[in-house]
Amino acid sequence: MGTAERIFPADHPAVPGHFPGNPIIPGAVLLDEALRAAGAGLGVSLSSCRIKSAKFLAPVRPGDRVVITFDRSGTGVIRFTCEVGGRTVLKGEVACGATSTAA
Repeated sequence: MGTAERIFPADHPAVPGHFPGNPIIPGAVLLDEALRAAGAGLGVSLSSCRIKSAKFLAPVRPGDRVVITFDRSGTGVIRFTCEVGGRTVLKGEVACGATSTAA
């Protein structure tokens, strides 16, 4: 199991359009960061992965501290969860022929 943290700044390029006066981090940006963190933390390439599920449960705002946890099962499924202040904001699974990036 691994853990990573991200904080999306108020000047992130996706913030102005999502949504003026009530900014949130777009789900695609959050999902991308979760997958990058999992791939890096597990030392695997996710280039051949398929997203099995991704459930967005609450918005993430600029400045929120996002804690990303992830693990990989023996069958190659990577599970990930993103939390803000102890509340789950995203959870999902990726199935892939992930290969090690370690030499």
